Amino acid sequence: MTTRTYSVKGMHCASCAAIITKKLSAVEGVEKADVNLATEKAMLEFGGDGMSEQALNDVLGKYGYSLLEDKPAEADALAITASAKNVSQRKEEKLAELRQQKNGVLLALPVALVFFAAMMWDIAARMTGAVPPMPIDMETFDSIALLVSSYMVFRLGAPFLHGIVMFARSGAASMDTLIGIGTLVAWSYSAFVTLFPRLRDSLGLPHDTWFDASIVVIGFVLLGKFLEARSKLKTGEAIEKLIGLQAKSAFVVRQDREIEIPVEQVRKGDVVVVRPGGKIPVDGTISDGFSSIDESMVTGEPLPADKKTGDSVIGGTINKQGAFTFTASNVGPDTVLARIIRMVEEAQGSKAPIQDIADKVAAIFVPVVLVLSAITFIVWITLGTAILGFSIALSYAIMGMVGILVIACPCALGLATPTAIIVGIGKGAEYGILIRNAQSLESLSTVDTVVFDKTGTITNGTPTVTDVSSTDGSAGTDELLQFAASLENRSEHPLAKAIVEAATQKGITILAVTNFEALEGVGVKGTIGESAVRIRKPVEEETALPGIHALQAQGKTVVVVEVEGLAKGIVALSDTIREGARDAVDTLKRKGIKVIMLTGDNRSASAYMAARAGIEEVIAEVLPSGKADVIKSLQARGHKVAMAGDGINDAPALAIAEVGIAMATGTDIAIESAGITILNGDIRKVAQAITLSRKTMRVIRQNLFWAFIYNIIGIPLAAGALYPLFGIFLNPVFSGIAMAGSSVSVVTNSLRLKTARL
Repeated sequence: MTTRTYSVKGMHCASCAAIITKKLSAVEGVEKADVNLATEKAMLEFGGDGMSEQALNDVLGKYGYSLLEDKPAEADALAITASAKNVSQRKEEKLAELRQQKNGVLLALPVALVFFAAMMWDIAARMTGAVPPMPIDMETFDSIALLVSSYMVFRLGAPFLHGIVMFARSGAASMDTLIGIGTLVAWSYSAFVTLFPRLRDSLGLPHDTWFDASIVVIGFVLLGKFLEARSKLKTGEAIEKLIGLQAKSAFVVRQDREIEIPVEQVRKGDVVVVRPGGKIPVDGTISDGFSSIDESMVTGEPLPADKKTGDSVIGGTINKQGAFTFTASNVGPDTVLARIIRMVEEAQGSKAPIQDIADKVAAIFVPVVLVLSAITFIVWITLGTAILGFSIALSYAIMGMVGILVIACPCALGLATPTAIIVGIGKGAEYGILIRNAQSLESLSTVDTVVFDKTGTITNGTPTVTDVSSTDGSAGTDELLQFAASLENRSEHPLAKAIVEAATQKGITILAVTNFEALEGVGVKGTIGESAVRIRKPVEEETALPGIHALQAQGKTVVVVEVEGLAKGIVALSDTIREGARDAVDTLKRKGIKVIMLTGDNRSASAYMAARAGIEEVIAEVLPSGKADVIKSLQARGHKVAMAGDGINDAPALAIAEVGIAMATGTDIAIESAGITILNGDIRKVAQAITLSRKTMRVIRQNLFWAFIYNIIGIPLAAGALYPLFGIFLNPVFSGIAMAGSSVSVVTNSLRLKTARL
């Protein structure tokens, strides 16, 4: 079995993805085709060694699509560099496409808004005497509208006309097909009755036109497509951020000399030198030296890890203290960072796109409407001629056919989802909930399980002094904190800042220190006044000191304050639970949502924090790959999962969950991997986001109901169903009114979200 990934060109809607999937799946030798609209990728599984790119494009070319294989990096090259080139190239292509779409929107939208207002004015004037007629005669208006709509339909609406051609070739309809047929028929009929008034009158056709309908539909749909393309552009930003973590160069020892080389040239077995503040270039094992390393990109934990000879280090992490050398063990595509990048790419690519309801219905709706309009024309010509005569029958046949196609014009269908989404996203922004795209909002409405990362999500993500206590009663807590802060004020260790900050907040004076010395792997020492003071890690035999065992069981880091060789007290540091965490968990439970804590931290610390937040289920000591596997396991059991996190280590899980929720107080990588971002890090807004998504989806379903109810009722009426019973034939103008009425009801219903309570 061979698996290959391809970039897809020409795909822009859910129906496109369905067509490509169907056509590729039918190719002999292709075992499985997974086409992702969001990432514009196709993942193909072949039974053998695969087939040529050209052979696949020969199949898709006739439908207007093409594939470009994503070439994997060579084993001895840096996979991250290859990924960077691919991402950069794809981004430039999408930016160029986005600029082109923006130009179209800037031309179409102002015109669409003007004609939409005119259309509403005319309808109101027809339906009520309270609104005066438009201050322009209809002949002049139609002449202007003919010119404007011709440009809109045939220039700006060309992609929709192409949808008609693709429908004729493939037999599968997309939203473009529906828009193309509706706008073209409305324009064609309107142009006919405007340009050939005598023929119009001789056939007994009404004088009404639908130029404005064509203009408005095209304007609003182009805006929706532009907004969609802009949101899709961000799918590659998470990968870009991850790529940026990789060091650009490395210092290696070769032939007894230390030289700087590009990181791509580091080989397995090289001896690499890392200086204080430097970024570790590749994975390896420390061969000489000691340091404190910020590994939050992998573990998500704020506390740096102390490393000594024999310990492993990870490429992309940051050396906070000390210099050391290590032996490279994993380079290129085998590093932890490269694997995380691949995992995020695969997670984004494997997530099934949420099919647009309108695109699903369009595949059936368009052929049905076309068949109904044709049947209506034939029935009136045949039966109508026998009963009423050819001239009257032809008039009714044309009016019936046009009426059906006009009332089926997808203005309301095109507005049903985007209007609700725009209002819903705006409502979320008011509450500090940033929603990346409609797919995330829709997916969140189905969530039944929320998985929280611990550090930076349930907790604040920064170490804080939580306990200061005396071991023999000879020193007060303020005195102990003063000794500790005075020494740590001279230290570069990340924990030192937390101790100094705790003393400063209590107004404790920082004392002068002489003979200061940093003890690698142990702590710091110096002289304060006439006393020799040392701040150090507890030794094994000191675990019986009062309180140490209990504090360590809670996952806290404990240091001993030693004066003149005697342990006088202890200082404990830990992350602290985020304000509102308990409220957030309780609210989610009341909504019937299962809550889980998933973390790379140790079990005791995780269990302690989970209990404080009211979370019963804890999955601890899990690395990034394991986090993604946990999400997959929950999904395999039928759960719809939202993952909330803030660290780089959360990125794969955020990407593979139905919805990723990132805290804006966390890393950019997590934010770019997530579909929803909580601006101020208040996790109580996770429940509010779920409420918003459910209300928005309820409005969308209502909108779609109203969009279709007009068709369900109106199509038979437009076809002439009332004529045999009452002798009434519905003028096509009422089809236009019904179409506009459905649009008004849809927009009005969407605006109700502005007053929704979260």
